[in-house]
Amino acid sequence: MNQQHQEDLAHIRSMMERSSRFISLSGLSGVFAGLSALIGGLYAYQLFDSGRTSYMDGDSYSENINLVDKLITTAVVVLVCAFTFGIFFTIRKSKKYNLPIWTSATKKMLFNLAIPLLAGGIFCSALLYHQIYGLVAPATLIFYGLALINAEKYTFSDIKYLGFCELVLGFISLFYIGYGLVFWIIGFGILHILYGLIMFKKYK
Repeated sequence: MNQQHQEDLAHIRSMMERSSRFISLSGLSGVFAGLSALIGGLYAYQLFDSGRTSYMDGDSYSENINLVDKLITTAVVVLVCAFTFGIFFTIRKSKKYNLPIWTSATKKMLFNLAIPLLAGGIFCSALLYHQIYGLVAPATLIFYGLALINAEKYTFSDIKYLGFCELVLGFISLFYIGYGLVFWIIGFGILHILYGLIMFKKYK
């Protein structure tokens, strides 16, 4: 009888978890998003190298509009790839475990995720407009970290640890402007891959 009671409580707890949190997030989404960022970051480094431009010297490419356009395009492609992988693996996991995707928890998570991301997007657009390129990488890390922390209450709580890591990394990169691309690769590439592998192993 006592065992049956515990099983009932576990079932109720599981139902409450499903209704209040978005749990279809797959660790593989983080892995492939990280790989996309890693490839994009290395390609960006090649753009500097092929153009005989040093990323460490922000003034040396502030007038190179063609290079800046290529970097922006690369960032957009990385974002689209990461978003596509996220949707693909989320749908796959939802079908595998028969989990609903579009729930009230999903809407709340996306809303809380979108607010800091939208603010960060506008802020970074202003930095690009004023040609303050050295602060773009730190700003993306900081606002992305804030977005993850803000959305944590509506999905796996583990995501907040990635958010804090991104936040701290962004703060550190503010004091090493010339190394922004390196921090960007670490934050969006390596950390995402590590986080994704941990999540996949924990919640597979």
